[in-house]
Amino acid sequence: MSALRLYALLEHEDDPKKCTAAKLVRLGEISEVKGLGRVPRRIIVLDPESEKALSREDVESAERFGVLVLDCSWNKLTKFPRLRAGMQHRALPFMIAANPTNFGKAQKLSSAEALAAAAYILGDRARAEQLMSRFKWGPTFIDINRERLEEYAAAATSGEVVSVQNRMLDAAKRSKDAHTD
Repeated sequence: MSALRLYALLEHEDDPKKCTAAKLVRLGEISEVKGLGRVPRRIIVLDPESEKALSREDVESAERFGVLVLDCSWNKLTKFPRLRAGMQHRALPFMIAANPTNFGKAQKLSSAEALAAAAYILGDRARAEQLMSRFKWGPTFIDINRERLEEYAAAATSGEVVSVQNRMLDAAKRSKDAHTD
């Protein structure tokens, strides 16, 4: 597999010392897109509002055009209407955050966690682990999500990723219900 092109559009909303995407840019792990006009067309945009999940069927596009994380509050996605045209929006499936701000919370991933999850799902596990190795807490993200990430990476299509996600969530709910009875 060729190297995935990973990008971040930084809004500089939080403390630069705590911004995971800014750290990855500083370390040369990912590239910063400076301005909406410079976002490569046909890039895959990680978008929690997308109706399509990221899956192996996106590998070719990810390698050719890249994967972009928007390092901003998800409440501000409407600020980026130009990102709608000509881009491939994909949602990440269910995962648990390991970052210090949102540890243990569902779907509250840092930008670095989102990019690592994307790399893992797209089959570049080594890149995902490399990204997470840059943070003290990073390997924990892979560890607590490994089973999910492996199953998502094995799914061939977006529909299969969603089916895997739903099956795992249903099993977790049944297990929780069994323990409360």
